[in-house]
Amino acid sequence: MASTGERDGTGGTEGAETAGGTAAGTAAAPPERKASWRLVGPGIVVAATGVGAGDLVATLVAGSRFGYTLLWAAVVGCLVKIALAEATGRWHLATGRTIFDGWRSLGAWTTAYFAVYVTVWGFVYGAAAMSSSALPLVALFPGFLGLKTWAILCGLAGLAFVWFNRYAVVEKIMMVFVGVMFVVVLYVAVRVTPHLGDAVAGLLPVLPDGSLLYTLGLVGGVGGTITMAAYGYWVNAKGWTDSGWMRMMRLDNRVAYLTTGIFVVAMLIVGAELLHAAGTAIGSGDRGLLDLGRILEERFGAVTAKLFLIGFLAASFSSLVGVWHGVSLLFADFVERTRAARAQGTGGEPPVLEVARGQRERSWPFRGYLLWLTFPPMGLLWLDQPFGLVIAYGVLGAFFMPFLAGTLLWLLNSGRTPRQWRNGPLSNVMLAAAGLLFVVLCVQQVRELPW
Repeated sequence: MASTGERDGTGGTEGAETAGGTAAGTAAAPPERKASWRLVGPGIVVAATGVGAGDLVATLVAGSRFGYTLLWAAVVGCLVKIALAEATGRWHLATGRTIFDGWRSLGAWTTAYFAVYVTVWGFVYGAAAMSSSALPLVALFPGFLGLKTWAILCGLAGLAFVWFNRYAVVEKIMMVFVGVMFVVVLYVAVRVTPHLGDAVAGLLPVLPDGSLLYTLGLVGGVGGTITMAAYGYWVNAKGWTDSGWMRMMRLDNRVAYLTTGIFVVAMLIVGAELLHAAGTAIGSGDRGLLDLGRILEERFGAVTAKLFLIGFLAASFSSLVGVWHGVSLLFADFVERTRAARAQGTGGEPPVLEVARGQRERSWPFRGYLLWLTFPPMGLLWLDQPFGLVIAYGVLGAFFMPFLAGTLLWLLNSGRTPRQWRNGPLSNVMLAAAGLLFVVLCVQQVRELPW
């Protein structure tokens, strides 16, 4: 065998000659594919899914309170997400196993946590995603349909897009949404006339009084959800199923989160110039973007305000479609791994998730979770969320990102990963820093719940 190649800064090696999921020296390496901009896609899907309306509001509020001072935190947050998504994709490609299969290897506790999490989280998130997508539609078409009707239509549209699970279709839809978000957000940022000198100064790490939680939120919150764990499934759905695609996956991931970084910086500029300078406040939650739309209309006219609402819709609906697809893949894997454990216990043949082979996942667990995300949450549109459900949703959601960072550190530094694709020093530092950051955010989020 030839040498194992040159180790890069993020862990693993470039040009390694051992197939993912096999011991060193036991099999010929898959051919290494060249990285091509034309193939970029799964990273755009995960990034677009992770940047929702709530993330844009959080960034706006940070800009409105502290101006450009926290711009550096947005850049650091982009690097953290690159490290997390790269680690998830590297696990799938290097081992030939899904992330849930890796979690199962760490013990039954991971399965128990995920089972509760995916049930409660999906129920509450389904209603939130549908409402978030409906808000800009109500503003764009006043008096036409009510919020609940628009929300139901958005849920049904997401179901229709994902039901037949044609990944190429989902990817193209997400590319369109990202293009709309990109153009609209940059257009608004340019319209508010940013001060470039202040923006450059904001790249210096500074913590103004009272800014710690906003800083941590910018670093850890924007673009970081359960869908980061779905990145490896989208990589597989693209047809990238072995370590020969590692270089392409890394290009895809970096392009996606650099794009996310541009979104965040642009929204911070809008908050700094439009809100901070004028001392204007906006509402919390997704409705804060409607407040911003009204401010834009007063200052720049109806056309700019309408364009911004279209960008708001793209951000919200892309998150809905991404969750409907990505988390349903995770759930299908959860069911298949559970069935596999039973089959092995009885001497049967364990099933293999279709998407892990680059094929379409059309199983009943995939479609069943799609229905769970769509129809039961519609009932919450007419009800205030039950107190206990809000608490459970908040606690489970707060613990997910520390769970992801910690388990990736564990998996990618152990014998479960072929040696040439294990973490390097830089990847370990980034994942450890991300884990610590998310633990702090987790504690704060749990403290702020309405106990």
